[in-house]
Amino acid sequence: MTKRRLTRQQAWRIEKIQAERARRARRREVTAGEDGGLGPETEGVVIAHYGSQLDVEAAANPGSSLRCHLRANLERLVTGDRVVFRAGEPTGVVVARLPRRSLLTRPDARGVARPVAANIDQVAVVVAPEPAPHANLIDRYLVATEAMGADALLVLNKADLLGDATAAAALAALLAPYRALGYRVIETSRATAAETLGAALAGHTSVLVGQSGVGKTSLVNALLPGLDRRTGELSGPGRKGRHTTTTAELHHLATGGDLIDSPGIREFGLDHLPRDEVAAGFREFRPFLGHCRFRDCRHRDEPGCALLAAVAAGKISSERLASYRHIVDDDQA
Repeated sequence: MTKRRLTRQQAWRIEKIQAERARRARRREVTAGEDGGLGPETEGVVIAHYGSQLDVEAAANPGSSLRCHLRANLERLVTGDRVVFRAGEPTGVVVARLPRRSLLTRPDARGVARPVAANIDQVAVVVAPEPAPHANLIDRYLVATEAMGADALLVLNKADLLGDATAAAALAALLAPYRALGYRVIETSRATAAETLGAALAGHTSVLVGQSGVGKTSLVNALLPGLDRRTGELSGPGRKGRHTTTTAELHHLATGGDLIDSPGIREFGLDHLPRDEVAAGFREFRPFLGHCRFRDCRHRDEPGCALLAAVAAGKISSERLASYRHIVDDDQA
């Protein structure tokens, strides 16, 4: 059954009701015992999402969570969403979503933007010697990060496997342009993650993204001793990883800050972003955007293209322009 489409007036009324519930939660005006024994309206954060149910942690009681249902008139929630909920036995109910500071999205099979995590301020893009990293996939993550207004951190995991000088040089060459653009790059491994990655994540609400098999779950296990998430070995002729994390979950770090562990993905489409937003996601393009001779310039072979002129002047790398075109060709066709 498809959901009934709300009219503009109905959507406005729902938004007004949710805002009023949020105000009541802050003033603590709602008393326990109403609506079948549900508790007072309380602010919290979604720490996990399981279909029609959520695990919510009260802001005033970190470390403990309550399973909740979602009010039928609320839009989809994701891990990291700040909400107003009412505790109940055995389950509570989420009655409102508070405003989001940021939202990481990726398109579903139909090209519709689907939220992945909310209220994050740092995206940690994890790469490793295996499976082999590709600049275009890194660029996709960075474009998505730039579009949501968050900071990006490039994490070279399994650095202890870089014994081969040729492989090490290839990875250094792959990551060098990102260092030059101002992106932070750190090297880590399961043995050193608590110190190296933990320090980089401290004070942030971060999400780990990357191909399946790059060792994200191993990093989470190292950062959160006792969690003991299941990890998977690389398999197949392409040495691709197997998915071991099935839902995004939020964890508190001992160093301060929060970490959202998301399911590994092998592709990250950007067809939910318009072409100009994709271009703006390449940070070195920005000084030249809007200066082409033609407003609808596709940055191919048009006369007066500011990006082509910047490449010729050595201000933009031809590889990054090619990566932009590849994204547009794949996702904006």
